[in-house]
Amino acid sequence: MSEYGALLRDAGCDERVVRHCRAVTALALELAGGDPLYDRALLEAGGMLHDIGRSVTHGIGHARAGAALLRASGWPEAICLIVERHTGAGLTADECALVGLLPRDCVPVTPEERLVAYADKRLKGDRVVSMERELDRSFALPHRSRRRMYRLWREMDVLTG
Repeated sequence: MSEYGALLRDAGCDERVVRHCRAVTALALELAGGDPLYDRALLEAGGMLHDIGRSVTHGIGHARAGAALLRASGWPEAICLIVERHTGAGLTADECALVGLLPRDCVPVTPEERLVAYADKRLKGDRVVSMERELDRSFALPHRSRRRMYRLWREMDVLTG
């Protein structure tokens, strides 16, 4: 993981972001356990790099910015998609447009995309928080977004429980 930490620092991410990325990666790998459904190398790369876009912006566009940085550097598309699709439980193309992003479907699809998004929601910095807390805090989100978060939570409970 140290090579990813160096990459995050070189991109301009501060130590809080690096610690958070390490925590997301550790949680995702822990939840995946030995389940062959998950590609552990992909989880590690996606978890560690999911917030690289915070070197550009701390706004909602950080996921898109991070994916663009990685694509420009020739990273595999599977990793770029984990980064691009990790925000909340994902954003539909319509939701992207509503928050000022180009309309592109950014809902996590693969098991690795979904697990990194879930692990990210379960952490505040490098501290694990309950999904109930996150769902309570999401009251201002549109109903579809809250429902998608709840479904992701339930799915991860079943898959990793």
